[in-house]
Amino acid sequence: MTKTVLILGPSGKIGSHAAEAFWNAGWSVRRFDRGSDMTVAAKGADVIVNGLNPPNYHDWATILPALTRQVIDAAKTSGATVILPGNVYNFGNQPGVLDEHTPQHAHSRKGKIRVQIEQMYKDSGVQTIILRGGNFIDPLGNGDIMSMFLARSIGSGKLTAGGDPGVMQPYCYVPDMARAMQMLADRQVSLATFEDVPFPGHAFTLLELQSELSEAMSRPVRITRFPWWAMRMASPFWELARELMEMRYLWDMPHSISGAKFQRLLPDFVPTPKQQVMRAPLGVDIDPDQAVRADRQPVVAQ
Repeated sequence: MTKTVLILGPSGKIGSHAAEAFWNAGWSVRRFDRGSDMTVAAKGADVIVNGLNPPNYHDWATILPALTRQVIDAAKTSGATVILPGNVYNFGNQPGVLDEHTPQHAHSRKGKIRVQIEQMYKDSGVQTIILRGGNFIDPLGNGDIMSMFLARSIGSGKLTAGGDPGVMQPYCYVPDMARAMQMLADRQVSLATFEDVPFPGHAFTLLELQSELSEAMSRPVRITRFPWWAMRMASPFWELARELMEMRYLWDMPHSISGAKFQRLLPDFVPTPKQQVMRAPLGVDIDPDQAVRADRQPVVAQ
């Protein structure tokens, strides 16, 4: 019998790729309309993929707990398993290899909210799978860290550094995360009621990315510094600037994500090659063995 997945946020970077991954695996895919009743939409669903994100970065404290209660209520009514992406905000400033056993010592507002909503899922009794990744890379440039920050000026041969360019950072290629969500959904009966699954992705420094993109573009790529001074000056009267300043520590925190648990659960998972992931800012379907034109611009989803 065909299983059904309800995708929340189907036009976002998580939801769009999840819809494709589940469809390709033979699932029946429903896309949630924000104007619909979530409980009604979830009726008969086996899995709910929560790809919803607050439209305003600074509204997390109000919106995320309310969304979480909605999702939990819908999952309880339908009996569905919830799968959602997690991040490393929960851990605070803890350099090193992060995994499901790393203490969650969030010190930022965003991190504390993430801890809160994950605890809500854990306390709910709804089977929940959190797939915890690093910085998102979407080859379609759909609001990910590459298109909006690091490689926003790659067409001009520039990368933007939020901190020390030699610091190791974990990256989550969204199509890979979506495939992993689908594979975990196929194994839901063998999983615990609450699963915190680190998604290792690929880890690399901005210097490594600079080298890779320079080779791909057949031209030098420069690294420029993000103007944190401007954010500091604006923070007294601009909430978004304050929020960005609060998360600045991540750019100078060397860290990666352990793959041990992920590999135990999904030993057959084959990730997209690291080189292809690193070249994603240059456009879709780039052959990692072929150079691209120096004027190639990142592709942005409309």
